Amino acid sequence: MVVVALREGGHRGLQCGVAKEVVGLKGHADRLVACPAMRFAVMIEGQEDVTWEDWLLLARTCERLGFETLFRSDHYLSVMGGRTRDALDAWATVCGLAAVTSTLRLGTLVSPATFRHPSVLAKLAVSADHISGGRVELGIGTGWNEDEHTAYGFPFPSMRTRMDRLAEQVEIVHRSWGDEPFSFQGEHYTIENLDARPKPVQKPHVPLLMGGAAGPRGAALAARWADEYNVVGATPEEAAERRGRLREACERAGRDPDTLRFSVMHPFVVGSEEADLRRRADELATLGQPGAGEGLSGTPDRLVERLREYAEAGVERVMLQHLLHRDTEALELLAAEVVPALA
Repeated sequence: MVVVALREGGHRGLQCGVAKEVVGLKGHADRLVACPAMRFAVMIEGQEDVTWEDWLLLARTCERLGFETLFRSDHYLSVMGGRTRDALDAWATVCGLAAVTSTLRLGTLVSPATFRHPSVLAKLAVSADHISGGRVELGIGTGWNEDEHTAYGFPFPSMRTRMDRLAEQVEIVHRSWGDEPFSFQGEHYTIENLDARPKPVQKPHVPLLMGGAAGPRGAALAARWADEYNVVGATPEEAAERRGRLREACERAGRDPDTLRFSVMHPFVVGSEEADLRRRADELATLGQPGAGEGLSGTPDRLVERLREYAEAGVERVMLQHLLHRDTEALELLAAEVVPALA
């Protein structure tokens, strides 16, 4: 029997490994305990010229291959310097894909609090939840790309003000999904006796994701309202440190830390052989992207090895940032040789 496991012993803590036999291993240093399965999602930068035809192919491919979730960014301008690249609206895309898929989960990673009133955002997420039959997730953040705010006429206040707005938004969104009417009086938003209907299909509500570097304020906000916390581009060591800060924030809030799921979003480059890998890295370079660096880059075996390090760090789900969005062969390779090794 081959199992993915954690090796316990010495000063190195828990480590993922592969063992042929679990029963009968002797000594504390060789004791193996089950390694939790890692969940896999595909993340697409939707503002980088992703057409509706591209979205349909991506969604159908992800669903066919068994990826759990297809996430998309929520931007109106390219973040890679291509000002002529098209960008469909994130929630229009999610609603459209919800109607033509049946098992694939869908979501934003993340929707800026600066783009929409929280009542509108809550309504969009619930509408998508009903269209999909309960397969939607909402990621929400402060917003960071000043250029697109300026171009589209969205106010872009200081980071402190954006965090203030985010704090009010997550509370309003969360409470909009609740069973009881509520009122809210904040510095930025006022809600009066709102009983927003319909309620979400998913119970108790649409999963709410937050993300960042797990700083004191963000971690405290997530401990109160979020179902999952996502970090971007972190190394396994950084992920472990941020996971620790989130656990502390949950404990301070009186919440079981294990109820706040933890994930990482990371670009990847995969190739069945070196030539395949170089070809994809060169394609990324033409987009002005450095690729995955020393993170998730290599053959499937290398990616599996690296992802086990993330599992050791407490990462429960990985959002694979697929920057070559028309390359469905890369998804086929991941589904065939990477996902099964960690599922």
